[in-house]
Amino acid sequence: MVDAAVARLVTTLAAPLDRVRDAADAPALLRWPAPGGGRPAGVRCLLVQHGDTELAVVDPDSPDAAAVRFPAPWPRGFGTCTVAPDGGLAVFAGVHAVRAVDRTGAVRWEVRHGCREGSCHTLHTTYAEYAADRRHLHADSGSAVFSADGSLVWAHVRGPVAASGPDPEALDEWLVLDAADGRVLGRAEAETAAIGSDHVPHPDPARMGLCVGEGQDGVPMLWGRWDGERLSVQRFCDDERILTDVSPSGDRFLTVTHYEETLGVHRVVDGSVLSELGTEHTVPRHPGADPDDRDADEALWDYACGFLDEETVVAGTSERDEEYGEARHWLVGTAGAEMRLTAQLTYPFPVSGAPTALGDGTWYTVTEAGDALHVWSR
Repeated sequence: MVDAAVARLVTTLAAPLDRVRDAADAPALLRWPAPGGGRPAGVRCLLVQHGDTELAVVDPDSPDAAAVRFPAPWPRGFGTCTVAPDGGLAVFAGVHAVRAVDRTGAVRWEVRHGCREGSCHTLHTTYAEYAADRRHLHADSGSAVFSADGSLVWAHVRGPVAASGPDPEALDEWLVLDAADGRVLGRAEAETAAIGSDHVPHPDPARMGLCVGEGQDGVPMLWGRWDGERLSVQRFCDDERILTDVSPSGDRFLTVTHYEETLGVHRVVDGSVLSELGTEHTVPRHPGADPDDRDADEALWDYACGFLDEETVVAGTSERDEEYGEARHWLVGTAGAEMRLTAQLTYPFPVSGAPTALGDGTWYTVTEAGDALHVWSR
């Protein structure tokens, strides 16, 4: 038997956009660890929601204040977006460019790069050039994120950047940009061919994690360090583990294997595995499963999992659980040489989807309708 741990509702945050009317994604909390690490109270969060025409941003500490809205340069199906920790600047990572806009929609800066539609080798100058081309609607995707102190933007783009000229053989590049003016401070060949990617900020603004999805070809994990003059890159975990979070101290990171069967805690300095936890003989069979269903014996970890604090991870098995009933979430201890399942979380009402840790002892879940998110603590 696994112990039970009661989840306490801290707050509920309503989505600022209507998912149907505004053609919007579900809301999420964008999080930056405290610069320098080890100070969970300094974690900075903003609620963000990406619609086809705008990016809406809400400060969770002032939920009654009006949402800040950034006009979107292209519909949400044409890329990803992020916002500065102070909420003053939005960056859209699109099919042909990384563009920073202020709250009026004015372009602060733009870095153009190779087109993310695989058969297109054009260095586009505007979204209008391919807006009506259905192939570009299904283009691959990159990502961008601000450093913990907001001074840098890290961007994963399809090479080459516009200044280099067209190159049909170019793969992805990783850029470090000055957040103020978009100057390319550092660049490195990522040696990836991304379908999509996600950045994972580190408490040290000069460090960043990057997880790249290449479909069946694997999930390359890169760690970058910017020393003020050069971007150096390390590649960890043999393209088989998905990077999900960094511990509050910045010393360790968390992964899920490509096929979701094992969690791992690693050292940031070299990527070495400190401890692991599989689901086999660990996660109990879902109580709603048919007794004759042998597949129910195999639980799988969700891709969204993270550190509640330095020694506790919150993880879910919700994707597989949905076949049998309610989603299940778990507390995992990471102290010592072995990870261990310490408790199953119980909620005052049913929740859906995976839990997302915020690094300060809390985590959140998104409603099934995607119209709000709930923040929880133990």
